[in-house]
Amino acid sequence: MVLQASNIHKSYGALEILKGVNVEIKKGEIVSIVGKSGAGKSTLLHILGTLDKADQGDLQIGDTSIKSLKTKQLSDFRNRHIGFVFQFHHLLPEFTAIENVCIPGFIQGKSEAAVKQSATELLDYLGLSDRMSHKPSELSGGEQQRVAVARALINKPEIIFADEPTGNLDSSASQDMYRLIQQLRDDYRQTFVIVTHNKELADLSDRCLEMKDGLLV
Repeated sequence: MVLQASNIHKSYGALEILKGVNVEIKKGEIVSIVGKSGAGKSTLLHILGTLDKADQGDLQIGDTSIKSLKTKQLSDFRNRHIGFVFQFHHLLPEFTAIENVCIPGFIQGKSEAAVKQSATELLDYLGLSDRMSHKPSELSGGEQQRVAVARALINKPEIIFADEPTGNLDSSASQDMYRLIQQLRDDYRQTFVIVTHNKELADLSDRCLEMKDGLLV
């Protein structure tokens, strides 16, 4: 099991968002979380991805209990074991594609040569070998999102969390993203948890979980 979460609660003031969520994610699964806006999907994703803390409940990723980690340990764990892809790619505009991809590897303290080799291989795998030296403003939306995927993969994470990964893409680029996610699962047994409003992407997942009234149903 890559991830186990039990009895996850989260409130903001008097507003109770998550009301005791339980979920398990297996290695190599693509799991989508769907539901109406405001149902708590992104809140849950941020808690599962350790970007936010639950008010109550337990989260385990791999063999690690997230509760046991202090702030610096949690940051290191996130860098080594978790990848993120967001609706807005959050690429740094002053850096080239390959420089953006390298950043998490440099943060982890790997050698420059090793990180650049991994980044080059990833961008080539993602069909961007001729775009490595381009800055984000010189790339299409679909290309920028693939650079963001490469960045998420650079440290070989156990799990990738994707929050509306096709939400800012046209239909053609969205189709490319669906195929890419499946290809990564098939080629590398990469695990994905995806929050999406896109029915086509949800239907292609191994499991589709619906968020309703603060619970997965």
